[in-house]
Amino acid sequence: MKKISMTVALAFALTILAACVPVTAPTSAPAEADQPESIQNINWQWTVLNNQATGETQEVPVPENYTIVFNADGTLYGTADCNNFSGVYSQENGFTITLGPTTLAFCGEALLDQQYLELLGAVAAGGLDGRGGLALETAGGEQRMEYQNGGQATQP
Repeated sequence: MKKISMTVALAFALTILAACVPVTAPTSAPAEADQPESIQNINWQWTVLNNQATGETQEVPVPENYTIVFNADGTLYGTADCNNFSGVYSQENGFTITLGPTTLAFCGEALLDQQYLELLGAVAAGGLDGRGGLALETAGGEQRMEYQNGGQATQP
C-alpha cells in the first residue's frame, strides 16, 4: 500500500511540474536542417536590396531570374534576368566577385539586370546570414543583397 501511495504521489508531482513548464511559440527561423553549411552548390535567388545609408528596401519582383551559384573550385555562374554570367569568387580577405563572360542582351527598361551585375562586381563582404539565406554587401556595407536558397544547383 505504501508503494502505491508513493507512486501516486510521484505521478501527481510530475503532473504538477509538467504543468509549470512554459510553452513557447515556435520561432520563424528555419530548422537547423534547412540551414546550409556552405554557400557552394546552391542556386541563390536575389530577393531584396537594402540601401543601408538611406534605409530604402527594394524587393526583387522575380527572384528566380536573378541567381548566383558558387562552385567549390572558386568559379561561379548565374542569371541576371535575360542574361547569363560566369566568373570567379574568393572568400579570402573579405569576399570578392570577378565577373567574366556575360551576355549583354537588352532585357527591358524596368528590369534589374544591369544593376544586379554592377552590384555583384562591387561585392566586398558576404556569407550565410544565419537564417538559411545568403547576404552579399558592397564596400562599407552600403548596399546589401539578400538571397533565398533556391535549392541544389545543377550545372548549366
